[in-house]
Amino acid sequence: MTTAAARTDVAIDGMTCAACANSIQRRLDEFDAVVGAHVNFATGRATISHDGSLDMSRVATEISALGYSVIAADEGDAAERRRWADLLVRLVVGAVLTVPAALISMVPALQFGGWKWLVAVLATVVIAGAGWPFHRAAWGNLRHRSTTMDTLVSMGSLSALAWSLAASATGAGDGHVYFETGAVIVTLILLGKWLELRAKRRSGDAIRALADLGVRTTRLVDGREIALADLAVGMRFVVRPGERIATDGVVVEGRSAVDASMVTGEPVPVEVGPGDDVIGATVNANGALVVEATKVGADTALAQIIRLVTEAQGSRAEVQRLADRVSAVFVPLAIATGIITLAVWLLLGNEAGAAFSAAVAVLIIACPCALGLATPLGIMVGTGRGAQLGVIIKGGEILEDTRSVGVVLLDKTGTLTEGAVTLAGVYAGALPGAERDEILRLAASAEALSSHPIAQAIAGSVEGLGAGLSEVEAFETLPGSGVTATIGGVEIRVGRRSLFDTVPGAVAELARSVEAAGSTAVFAGRNGSAEIVLEVADRIKPASAEAVAALRRQGLAITLLTGDNERTARTVAAEAGIESVIAEVYPDGKAAAVQRLQAAGKRVAMVGDGINDAPALAQADLGIAVGTGTDVAIEASDLTVVSGDLRAVADAIALSRRTLSTIKGNLFWAFAYNAAAIPLAALGILSPMIAAGAMGVSSLFVVTNSLRLRRFRGYRQTV
Repeated sequence: MTTAAARTDVAIDGMTCAACANSIQRRLDEFDAVVGAHVNFATGRATISHDGSLDMSRVATEISALGYSVIAADEGDAAERRRWADLLVRLVVGAVLTVPAALISMVPALQFGGWKWLVAVLATVVIAGAGWPFHRAAWGNLRHRSTTMDTLVSMGSLSALAWSLAASATGAGDGHVYFETGAVIVTLILLGKWLELRAKRRSGDAIRALADLGVRTTRLVDGREIALADLAVGMRFVVRPGERIATDGVVVEGRSAVDASMVTGEPVPVEVGPGDDVIGATVNANGALVVEATKVGADTALAQIIRLVTEAQGSRAEVQRLADRVSAVFVPLAIATGIITLAVWLLLGNEAGAAFSAAVAVLIIACPCALGLATPLGIMVGTGRGAQLGVIIKGGEILEDTRSVGVVLLDKTGTLTEGAVTLAGVYAGALPGAERDEILRLAASAEALSSHPIAQAIAGSVEGLGAGLSEVEAFETLPGSGVTATIGGVEIRVGRRSLFDTVPGAVAELARSVEAAGSTAVFAGRNGSAEIVLEVADRIKPASAEAVAALRRQGLAITLLTGDNERTARTVAAEAGIESVIAEVYPDGKAAAVQRLQAAGKRVAMVGDGINDAPALAQADLGIAVGTGTDVAIEASDLTVVSGDLRAVADAIALSRRTLSTIKGNLFWAFAYNAAAIPLAALGILSPMIAAGAMGVSSLFVVTNSLRLRRFRGYRQTV
């Protein structure tokens, strides 16, 4: 069995329906080197998983043989503009020639000797000229034994033309002709395609807007202006008021307010100063800043967001599989239905012209355009809107997970609280002050090697002690427990109660007093014995209580899941409006807590930001990472909220559910349209011209319904 060693994305130009995408996908799956392929009609891209030996030039040749073309990834917009212009020219030519052809054919007063042949010329130019792309694609697919929407359009219009030419020459069917019908079919479908393409382009506006945020040049501190591509990590650049920050970095000089709304969705500018991180492409509102670049190019937050959203837009939701299966057999069934309709009408003694008209109407009305657009376009617009709000949905399948989630587990530090913890007090009981300060200094020296927020708060506490940090001879971090270190031959431990061999009663009582106040008690001591208690305070975020209420309004049960002690956890939970608490759990314990809920039949979402949350995020049915957290947490999650505002989590779930609801509405309309319209066409109630117009209207409905997601606002005063 071939295993996937590589993945290649290919931009494809010329697809007109979901059947086109299915046709290309089937051809790609026939390659020996291909493990799996997915072609997305809405985004115009194919994602190919292969063993690394795939010949991309052969792939391009095979796709071209089907009547489509492979274009460079960076030429997508240019190709779309060319397609737009070509479609507009064909539409104008079709309309200019179809109007007189239809008027002459339908208004007896305008008819004259030989008028049929004039109409024949006009219709031939429209059907064979303006409609040439339909015939070319139909022939390419026919050569590979597949059918698409183009097959139906080509068969319907050419049949109308061929019948009419034969009737004009031989007088068959009482000389009744359908030149104008074929021309109107082509022109109406071109109009529908033009409107559809214009609407689809709007669905990608969000990603284009993000891509356009980046600056092209920046000014270094030495006064030189360089291209963004030449900017390297470690370089320092100047950001003047009103300018966009060139890349991700840390402020080294100056203070200002930064508007990050286009990246994080937060409407209020954030105050920054020396030591604060800033995101590239955000706007410096007032003061001048000197920023040191920490990430450039594809590593920046903006580039990662664009990549994740682009990948999500190319994914497929589970609900799409039904549409794919239907699309794969729909066109052959439509052709068979058209032939049966023609035969039945003739067997019942109807005129050949009427039978022919009903058969053509069936072919035209059956085009599965709306069905093909229903899911990918909904995903495209929903994920694009999410990107504007600072919500990154990693794939179409994630949308379905949000529907069934019933329980949300919230991490405490950095998720529910600020994460900017401070050392609020040091309690040593009867220990002399000098000995207390020495233990604190040793604890700070050990914690300086840890990246945990509590560790950093303790490490920064020695500034007022008059002594610096000591050199650490040995160091070990124990996830969920704390750290141990050897300094000057003395073992120092800092962390939870369970980390120590002995905890004197007086020290334990001090810890209980700290925890009763809602703070975190951290023990520190030498040689396995806890000697002092450090009070670490972490304020709850201002919007956390509002976010919890918003999640509740969505019918979700909320539980606080934390490694902190029970007393502190319940105090913080009460402040946020959370009743259920699971406390004092290690990282693997968090994942086990998720498993227990899942074993009880619950669908669980986990919200976290730290490395210790990664196992639970991966285990949960829906993992939501707060973007201010670690890369490990973000990688393990299904949804990422770029900002630290917990209300963005409520926005993420609400947007995902709204997107899934929109997709279901699209699919219902697409199925209902075909189910109702095909019998009407077969019964002769719908003429071919009305069928062509109705097909275009159904696609426009799906597009317009999807675009309504652009108006989603959520629980924040967002962009």
